[in-house]
Amino acid sequence: MGVGGTCEWIMPSVDDKTHLAFYFEVANTQKTGGFRFVQFTTRYQHCSGSTRLRVTTLCHPISTATRADDFVQCFDQETAAVLMARLASFKAEDGHLFDVLRWLDGHLIKLVAKFAKYERDNPSSLTLAPQLSLFPQFIFHLRRSQFLQVFNSSPDETCFFRLWLDRESPTNALVMIQPALYSYDSSGGPRPCLLDSTSVTPDCILVLDTYFEVVVHYGESIVAWREAGYQNQPNYEYFKRLLEQPVEEAMKIVKARYPQPRFVECDHHGSQARLLYNVINPSKTHQDGDNYGGGGGEIVYTDDASLQTFLDHLKKLAVQ
Repeated sequence: MGVGGTCEWIMPSVDDKTHLAFYFEVANTQKTGGFRFVQFTTRYQHCSGSTRLRVTTLCHPISTATRADDFVQCFDQETAAVLMARLASFKAEDGHLFDVLRWLDGHLIKLVAKFAKYERDNPSSLTLAPQLSLFPQFIFHLRRSQFLQVFNSSPDETCFFRLWLDRESPTNALVMIQPALYSYDSSGGPRPCLLDSTSVTPDCILVLDTYFEVVVHYGESIVAWREAGYQNQPNYEYFKRLLEQPVEEAMKIVKARYPQPRFVECDHHGSQARLLYNVINPSKTHQDGDNYGGGGGEIVYTDDASLQTFLDHLKKLAVQ
């Protein structure tokens, strides 16, 4: 049973925040209706020193649905993305990155081709149900994450990242895959914003939460005003508050999380700003000559494809 050929596993510790994943391969796809049962027997040593045994039996109904639309209604794209991330990081331990990425892309193409609505050989006609619409985006960020792209990470750091991905809740694991980005400006905040280069503007402060790091990024105009000392003038009390609020919110995240993330403050084009530029979607790059000198957002110097390019290729392959 299982990849290791066993049905018994040992863990050094388990707490109320541990979330384990069990993958089942469906052997009989013809059977519909009825129930399936899974039983977990957990033997552990309590903090009092006594050994305890807990037996948990789960009962799941076997779906009687036959139409693709019925399956889509039950699809949890956030949890599915986390499960795919855990499996992909496991495969990356022994396999080549190219093979893992091909495996990820192949499953994504099959999923979209089976459950999306489209006209054959017409990519522009493809539409996804709301239950599936964000899943390709999660896979895009997973392909660029530190769980698969291990360049600039030591083996110990890569092991640490993957370990916490395997034990954290789907909500926290999703932040690791697709970090959260919040914006602050003169009109207030925090406001969730797109994890995109267009969100990096001169007159705003961004707070990036990657789970392992919390980054406060100051826009170009914000930096100029701060260095001019406007926050020290009585007439600019609102600007002083604008500088303080993102840091306060970021520190709340840092203090409430274990393991405690690294807190970083950086200025526009500062050395630590790469922590933000490495994870945002590069919708504007140095290769787009028409972006220089016009338009909003930050130009990202990278050879990575943007999310829109990724989705365009996905549509072309799915409708074939």
